[in-house]
Amino acid sequence: MPVARERAAHDGGGRAEPWPSSGNVTAIRGAVLDIRFAAGALPHIDEALEIGPDRLVAEVQSHLDDVTIRAIALQPVGGLRRGTGVRATGGPVTVPVGEAVLGRVLDVLGGVQDHGPPLPADTPRWPIHRAPPPLSGQTAATTVFETGIKVIDLLIPLAQGGKAAMFGGAGVGKTVLLMELIRAMVERYRGISVFAGIGERLREGHELLSDMHDSGVLARTCLVFGQMNEPPGARWRVGLTALTVAEFFRDTRHTDVLLLIDNVFRFVQAGSEVSGLLGRLPSRVGYQPTLASEVAALQERITSVAGAAITAVEAVYVPADDFTDPAVTAISGHLDSIIMLSREMAAEGMYPAIDPLASASVLLDAAVVGAAHAAVAGEVRAALARWRDLRDVIALLGMEELGAQDRLVVNRARRLQRFLAQPFMVTAAFTGTAGRSVPLAETLRGCRAILDGAADGWPEAALYMVGDIDEARARAAQGT
Repeated sequence: MPVARERAAHDGGGRAEPWPSSGNVTAIRGAVLDIRFAAGALPHIDEALEIGPDRLVAEVQSHLDDVTIRAIALQPVGGLRRGTGVRATGGPVTVPVGEAVLGRVLDVLGGVQDHGPPLPADTPRWPIHRAPPPLSGQTAATTVFETGIKVIDLLIPLAQGGKAAMFGGAGVGKTVLLMELIRAMVERYRGISVFAGIGERLREGHELLSDMHDSGVLARTCLVFGQMNEPPGARWRVGLTALTVAEFFRDTRHTDVLLLIDNVFRFVQAGSEVSGLLGRLPSRVGYQPTLASEVAALQERITSVAGAAITAVEAVYVPADDFTDPAVTAISGHLDSIIMLSREMAAEGMYPAIDPLASASVLLDAAVVGAAHAAVAGEVRAALARWRDLRDVIALLGMEELGAQDRLVVNRARRLQRFLAQPFMVTAAFTGTAGRSVPLAETLRGCRAILDGAADGWPEAALYMVGDIDEARARAAQGT
């Protein structure tokens, strides 16, 4: 098991060796276990426990009194009964790391889940609970990470070594956008990729594994899953498992790592389930009182050090499209780039359905991206904001009641919105439209041309779901 060395299965007489327990299970309430130890021998908080000869793994969460602890199981507890022996391992859960885990699918405890051969016996193991690098050893994330997705590269540039997240409700395209980012980034990216599937559906995990295998990037990727049908403790800790794998490559191999997490909200949700099972009083909107510290424990370990960086791209479900939800605000406070997905834009067919005005990035500054990029992005935002301000007037009175300057701004803003829509390669099999990847220079050139009026006479449809401005110009010449 991941938390202890294998012991001899039999003694010299051929009989099974007795289980060397130091405590016993006294109560079982779902995934929560109360365990009694000898006085003065209580294991520490977050220490791993092995329960019974099958070595079911649990993690200490609280000390109830001088002899009793409360633990959360990280594996199913079916068949477990009171009185079962428990052994403290003397340390936290450890998981395999290093080259051996690349191309493999792991669970929260580092067990192989891809029906492949077991990991080598000499595979190093690291504890999942680790302190973030000291502030003096961290480096600022100021290098732009180009994705080939026009609206992101223009208005929400991502930082190499930074944290970016996509916020959106159900069905607005978070997972599709994350998949496109995986494909786009891995093509440009020569480092290691680690994917954390928190609360993933089996179908989603299978599709991701197949796509990575077909694209040839699986050999440099480690996938770690805590699926929906697993206990809340497994879903709660699987993000730390993936992060530990990423930290090994950053700290010992000095290799850049791309960390992809889908879905951080399910990490919070699993923590809320654990909190309720442990008997803690809920806080705002029913979330756990430890929400902020749990999110910080995950997010603050995602950082850059001299010579290597962990770049994180996360998907965040927004319950009921409420962007003021405590979980959403707790996560957003740790990010460099915030990508807001809009249900209204998805309904209009503007994919990716990114709200350009609600999204933001700390890198969109002339000192980082350059004066030309910052100027184009500012003018695009201003045009889209003015159009949004005038929408009610247009709906009531029509375009004819606007002044000449406002009509010009609205026409260009509509063309800009359509130009920033883009077909994805991961959806080509479903839409029948080949995906496009657009360099940042071409995105800036196209937006600059639209802002300067080069597309004023083109039909709006010519700019919808195209790559660069030359493709739109060719479609306009054909009368598309």
